[in-house]
Amino acid sequence: MRRFIPSAIRLLAPALAALLAASAVASPSAAVAQQRPLEHDDVLRWTTIASPSLSPDGTWLAFVLSAMEGDPVLTVRAARQDGPEAVVRGVAPVFSSDSRFLVYQVPPVEVVVDSLKRDGKKGDDLPKDSLAVVELAALFQGGEPRMEAIRVVGPVEGFEVASEGGWVAYEPVEDEEEPEEPEGSEEPAAAEEEEEPAAEEENEDEDEKDREKEEGAPLILLELDTGDETRYEHVTDYEFAEESAVLAFATSTEDGSGDGVHVVTLDDGPQRRTVMEGEGRYEQLAVGDDGERVAFLSDRDDYEADQPEFVLYQGSTPGWQGAAMADSDSQGLPEGWWVSRDGDVTFSEGGGRIVFGAAPRPEPEEEDDTLEEDKVVLDVWNWRDPYLQPMQLVRAEEERKRTYAAVVPVDGGPVAQLGSPDAPAVRFAAEGDATHTLAVTDVPYRQLVSWDGRYNDLYALDMTTGARRLVAEKVKGFGGGSISPAGKYAWWWDGAERHWMVARLDGSSLPGTAAEGPAMAASAQVPHPVWNELDDHPDLPPPYGAAGWTEGDGAFLFYDRFDVWRFDPEAGTVVSLTEGAGREDGVRFRYARTEPELDHVPDGEALWQAFHYANKQGGFYRGRTDRAAAPRQVVMSDHAYRLRGKAEDADRWLVTREDFREFPDLRVADRIVDGDGLTEMVKVSDANPQQAEHVWGSAEIVEWNSNDGVPLQGILFKPDGFDATRKHPMMVYFYERMSDGIHNYRSPRPGGSSVSIPFYVSRGYVVFVPDIPYEIGYPGESALDAVVPGVLRVLAEGFVDKEKIGVQGHSWGGYQIAYMITKTNLFAAAEAGAPVSNMTSAYGGIRWQSGMSRMFQYERTQSRIGGTLWESTAEYLHNSPLFFADKIETPLLMMHNDEDGAVPWYQGIEMFVAMRRLQKPVWMLNYNGEAHGLRKEPNRKDWAVRMQQFFDHYLKDAPAPVWMEEGIPAVEKGRTLGTEPSRRKVS
Repeated sequence: MRRFIPSAIRLLAPALAALLAASAVASPSAAVAQQRPLEHDDVLRWTTIASPSLSPDGTWLAFVLSAMEGDPVLTVRAARQDGPEAVVRGVAPVFSSDSRFLVYQVPPVEVVVDSLKRDGKKGDDLPKDSLAVVELAALFQGGEPRMEAIRVVGPVEGFEVASEGGWVAYEPVEDEEEPEEPEGSEEPAAAEEEEEPAAEEENEDEDEKDREKEEGAPLILLELDTGDETRYEHVTDYEFAEESAVLAFATSTEDGSGDGVHVVTLDDGPQRRTVMEGEGRYEQLAVGDDGERVAFLSDRDDYEADQPEFVLYQGSTPGWQGAAMADSDSQGLPEGWWVSRDGDVTFSEGGGRIVFGAAPRPEPEEEDDTLEEDKVVLDVWNWRDPYLQPMQLVRAEEERKRTYAAVVPVDGGPVAQLGSPDAPAVRFAAEGDATHTLAVTDVPYRQLVSWDGRYNDLYALDMTTGARRLVAEKVKGFGGGSISPAGKYAWWWDGAERHWMVARLDGSSLPGTAAEGPAMAASAQVPHPVWNELDDHPDLPPPYGAAGWTEGDGAFLFYDRFDVWRFDPEAGTVVSLTEGAGREDGVRFRYARTEPELDHVPDGEALWQAFHYANKQGGFYRGRTDRAAAPRQVVMSDHAYRLRGKAEDADRWLVTREDFREFPDLRVADRIVDGDGLTEMVKVSDANPQQAEHVWGSAEIVEWNSNDGVPLQGILFKPDGFDATRKHPMMVYFYERMSDGIHNYRSPRPGGSSVSIPFYVSRGYVVFVPDIPYEIGYPGESALDAVVPGVLRVLAEGFVDKEKIGVQGHSWGGYQIAYMITKTNLFAAAEAGAPVSNMTSAYGGIRWQSGMSRMFQYERTQSRIGGTLWESTAEYLHNSPLFFADKIETPLLMMHNDEDGAVPWYQGIEMFVAMRRLQKPVWMLNYNGEAHGLRKEPNRKDWAVRMQQFFDHYLKDAPAPVWMEEGIPAVEKGRTLGTEPSRRKVS
């Protein structure tokens, strides 16, 4: 299914169409005198590439360029050959299955929408997206794009493009104005009749039901080849089959006369067939991939009941007559359970079963005539609760609608109830109709989530009977457990044993196991660690990862730090597919998913994504997934490479290449596994040619030793035209380990929390990003011992002004900064975003977005204390900046927002009021209603301006703005931003 619902669009500067013809990115040797530093207005036109896609036959390419301001630009062009481009306003492009047509959304012009909003328009009063359809051959007939070949339909609520055949279904926005009454009409209006008290009283219950029952809307079926349209009324849901030209839809009318489910066989005209009809609700529509079956829920036969019961129905070829498949009386469904309208209905991947949701039948709600002002509203926190009360409240609506997976054969038979309250999560095989599936349950261990982590028991479930058998107990983290694509095996990471584990779901034993059914350590024969040796959390180590399973579950592929390994579960053998070349050369090999539509790893020729740990080069090698083979280099360079898409029916791929200077523009490669491979990539986009107008920079690796003698690396960014004889201001930014990202392109657009490195480099700053390793129990000191020697190493080069060093970080980075400035006066100014200032109060706090306790973070994960507050009291105090606030001499800016769901904003408040009490220079910005990081673009823009003003004042001697020197009184809130220069001098 390919459905796209119009949503808010990030928009692009109107001048972009002209810019697309401009020159490519400037080289470092370009005359800096002809370039200028970035300003805040410049970065608003920086674009990102969205929705890149190749037509199924690989002939055509479409992608969208979006910026923070302006309309989105859709580019359509030939994928490989040089030729014209069509550049239009548009988003969400979708090619037809025969590659002849392109369908996309046309959002309204941004300036028009803004104007209407200023006039007070909002919601449905604002213009909607339109739908555009174009035949690609006609668009480029005669060379230059023929814009008249584009057909625009609109406005629309949404649309779907058929996966097979040249069809589009769209939902037109209808004019909702009431028709005018003819002159001289004496009939009363319907509304006047409904206002009679007697009618209201008599039909109160029916009106309640009518309000719940959804009224359908028109659906238009467009045949792309002919342009013919067929209109269907009162449609509530619709879906195309994945592998057949079939459309199914459900309908609903206010009086029930048009309720039903219908199927349209598109190759027949189209011809509409009714599967079922009659007053009631028809929901959770599903179509089999082959288009020969449709399934849905309906309460048609029980619609008048106070608590209507839904039944699972199926219609199938050739007659399409709907037949009941499961209801509350079905064999296999637990006593007191029913088919739930809240559970999704789907067909199994092999098409042999229908999956639906069942649940205990709820008790009818009793009428409560208590006055609202007399009702008691409270939360009861009970120490025996599996989840904390806040976590329960966050999940309350989800739990009210909780359903448990059940299956029934498409040919009929008893229901197999798979999910249950004590094992609610069921994971199905991604390919075919397996005999077993996997249940994953954390129910016995839910309290442990608050302080220790997530644990799961794994059960094999018989798909015929629902019977279950324990496979593994108390598996920790990393997704709990997974099922292989063909459904033969369960597999999971065992952090205690430090191995990948595999077990047959049918209960039979694997080679090398002692008794029936036990799991086998797939990685036991690997002579190197398959867990992350650099992980420094006080917890079980995570794995290096896995590529997954080959077709038919023939083998399981996983990684050590360098190489790729293949485990054959039937033979019980392990082989290094990369023959140890990664470890020998210091290169990390990982499987590149060149067939993204597949759920398995194909046997045979493969592409390995490669990364050199020492010199940070990236690229690709050729290899094999079916046997050991020495990797053969395709391309390696000082760049990062990524696969961005593939033509569905052709050997053509989209690839990006990037570094700090080079934007990841799209490139097309035809031979990606064999032949010359990626060396023949052709660049097909130029997203940000305006970069050549501005001073940019370069990135290099810096090395030093921590105070503990640990060799470390970091990235040093220098501006174009860098003069080593001058003293530069320096910005320091960090989180944990980041040096492997040296070749990542960084957009200058304002972010939601951190400095824009290209923006500061363009304006003459040197930026330093050091790596940080951690000692358990001393995270703050670990950061200090890594960062300060790194800064001193850069200072020793002589081109940084030691009095003009700033530091910025957010969340975990913000905490480390808050700690550091209590121990060193190295920094002239610091910004700590959403910092934990008091680990003792934060330990007992709540992450309000999820409702979880924060204990786990300190005991097991990022904060790395490794013990409880009462076991490690000294460590909690030692690592809390608040208790050493009197030692701070560095001016501090914080951003901490009142809807922060990760770090409660009282942590920022504690730090602010302490420094204020001590008369230390401190500011805190609270963007009302914002979360952990800024989401609203106006706030991101404002934050970028204020952060620059803060650092420019302390590191470049720029005048202080009003908000820093004079503040903004509450009575002036909303009237002034205070970003203009102050006439006072900040102290």
